[in-house]
Amino acid sequence: MNKLTQITLDKYDEVSYLQRMKVTALIPDTIIDEVKKYSKGKNITDSLMIALEDWIALQKLKNLNSLVQETPLKFQNNFSAEKIRKLNQKR
Repeated sequence: MNKLTQITLDKYDEVSYLQRMKVTALIPDTIIDEVKKYSKGKNITDSLMIALEDWIALQKLKNLNSLVQETPLKFQNNFSAEKIRKLNQKR
């Protein structure tokens, strides 16, 4: 492992400090206030990270929904929800 990969990772999706970007953005105070209110972040950066991660997760779900709509899931012939529940309860 080289020295760059040994840097401590932060809590945001294991993104290293070397991969962070400082950004100046002109965002209306009303939007920032709402983001802080709903995200309950510790500060503006934390609030924006929470909001952006939620937005990314939502986009991924929309993409997955589109894929399933194009190619619906197919269950095996012997599939039973009850069997699956029993398997999961054993774990």
